[in-house]
Amino acid sequence: MSRNAKINALLLLLVAALAVLPVALGMGDGKEEPFAGADSQAESAITEIRPDYKPWFSPLYEPPSAEVESALFALQAALGAGVLAYYFGLRKGRRQGLAQSQGEPSPGRRSPGGQPPGEQS
Repeated sequence: MSRNAKINALLLLLVAALAVLPVALGMGDGKEEPFAGADSQAESAITEIRPDYKPWFSPLYEPPSAEVESALFALQAALGAGVLAYYFGLRKGRRQGLAQSQGEPSPGRRSPGGQPPGEQS
C-alpha cells in the first residue's frame, strides 16, 4: 500500500469516527433535540437570557418538519458542490484545450511515441 493510500485510509477512518462516536457514546442523551444546529441552540440561549427578546426578522419559509428542513439543507449543499465542481472542471478543460491548441501536450499525457512529454529519443 502506498503512502498516499495509507494517509487516505487513515483520514477516512478519522472522518467515520467523528461521525459515529458522538452517537455511539450517547452524547445527546437526555436532551430534547440532541444534535440541534447552532441556530436553534443560539435561539434557546437567547430566550433563556432574555425572555422578552423579539427577533428582527422572521424566516420567509418555515418547513413543516425538521426532516424537510434537513433535506432542503442537503439539497442546497449538493447544488453548491455541483456548481463548484462544474466551475473547476470547466477551468481545467479550458486550460487543457488551450494547451492542446498551442501544441503543448497536456500534463500526464504521453506523446505519440509512448514517451513522456519532453523525453524524445
